[in-house]
Amino acid sequence: MPAPSAGEGRLASVAGAVLLGGASERMGRDKAALAIGGIPGATRAATLLAGLFEEVLLVGGEAPPGTPGRRVPDEPGPRCPLRGLVSALAAARAPRVFAVATDLPLLTPDLVLALVAWPAAAAVVPRTPDGPHPLCALYARDAVLPAARAQLAAGRLSLGSVLAAVDTSWLEGEALRLVDPRGTALFNANHPEDLARAEALLAAARPPVDAR
Repeated sequence: MPAPSAGEGRLASVAGAVLLGGASERMGRDKAALAIGGIPGATRAATLLAGLFEEVLLVGGEAPPGTPGRRVPDEPGPRCPLRGLVSALAAARAPRVFAVATDLPLLTPDLVLALVAWPAAAAVVPRTPDGPHPLCALYARDAVLPAARAQLAAGRLSLGSVLAAVDTSWLEGEALRLVDPRGTALFNANHPEDLARAEALLAAARPPVDAR
């Protein structure tokens, strides 16, 4: 069944999960609270997801005040994105979970809904020439949670190890370009020098102001 367009109504069959517990070592400060375009990363991501999904989870660290969603603590384990994914899958009521990091300031509803509408698989992940983006991906809770927990318990902390262990489908190439024609929706603001570029990309993406 195709996903609804943004604004058509929120989905109950998918939960949105914002992963807040990252160490932010490359940025040097908490990316969840870091404002780009005047909006903290966690708030921007959660607000986007709250417009698409009935259930939104704020997983791990502290979200800025006013961020929409249900607070979910991280499960025990080393501090890493895999622990955040396990925590999100374990807490979700919906059978599928869209998990996203807080450092994607140009993420669009079109990309999120394209992942939701993509042919069903345990994991649906966008992939660019830079590689896969498992922190902007759709996961089937019952299929992925056991595999993710097993990888975490074994100390294999790469999300790639989870993708290799489950049925994974890739949104890439022309299909990805159709929903992200500017090629910016997966831009990661990981380093301090990325902030100025993120601000410029956001400004360029804004519709012009009608001065009439």
